[in-house]
Amino acid sequence: MTLLGHDRYCGEIVGQTALLRSHLAGADLGATVPTCPDWTLRQLAVHVGEAHRWAEHIVRTRATKSVPIEDVADVGGPEGDDPAALDAWLAEGAEQAAETFRSAGADTAAWSWAWEHTAGFWARRMTHETVIHRADAAIAAGVTYEVAPEFAADAIDEWLQIVRFAQEKYPSDAAKELRGEGRSIHLHATDTEPGLDAEWLIEFEDEGIGWRRGHEKATVALRGPLTEVMLAFYRRMPPDGGRLEVLGERELLDFWLERATFG
Repeated sequence: MTLLGHDRYCGEIVGQTALLRSHLAGADLGATVPTCPDWTLRQLAVHVGEAHRWAEHIVRTRATKSVPIEDVADVGGPEGDDPAALDAWLAEGAEQAAETFRSAGADTAAWSWAWEHTAGFWARRMTHETVIHRADAAIAAGVTYEVAPEFAADAIDEWLQIVRFAQEKYPSDAAKELRGEGRSIHLHATDTEPGLDAEWLIEFEDEGIGWRRGHEKATVALRGPLTEVMLAFYRRMPPDGGRLEVLGERELLDFWLERATFG
C-alpha cells in the first residue's frame, strides 16, 4: 500500500467536493439517496460538509479527545432550501479543511477514532469520505460517476484498514465474524495500468483479516473495472452489477459485504 501524499489528499478534498457540488446542481435535493435510504440528497450533502468541518476543527484545535459535533461552528448546513447557499457552504468547508490540514502538516498530532492520530489521517479520511459519498450523490442524481484510479485503489486500502481496526477495537462489531483461516477474497481490477497493482488478496485469519496486493487464487474473486470494484466493495452497487463478475463462492463475498461494516 502506498499513500498518495498529504498535499494530494488536501487538494482532492476540494476537487472531490467540487465534483459533488456538480452532481447536486439542478438535482432534486429532497430526493431519497438509494444507497443511503435514510437520507435525502440534501442531508447527504450536509453530512459531508459537517464531516469536513468536524475534522477541520479537530486538527485546527489540536484536539486530544473526540469533539461533539454541536461544538463545531457552522454545522447543519445553511438555513432554508436555497441550493446556491448549500453549494457555497460545501465549497467553504472543503477549502477550510484542506487549508487547515495542509498548514498543519501530515504528522501533526490530532485526535482520531482510528489507528493513527494525525492531520494526515484526517486528510486521507476526508478525501475518501467525499469520494464515496460523491458516488451516493451521483447515483441519486442519475449522473455518471468516475474517480481517478489511484484514489479508487487507495479507498479500497483504507476500507480494509478500517475493517481490521474494527475487528481489533470493537468486539461487538459485525466485522468480528470475518475470521477463520482457509477463506479468501480476490479483488481484480481489469482496466488499470500494471504499475497501479490494483489487485488484492484478502485472507481470513484467526485474529482478523490480512491482505496484500497481487494476483493470487482465492475462494471467491470479484473482477471488473476498478471504479465498479470499489463501489461494490463499499456496497454502492451489487457485486454482479454493471461490468462486474463474481467467480467462485459467491456466498463468501456476500458474507463479507454483510459484515464489513463500521459504526
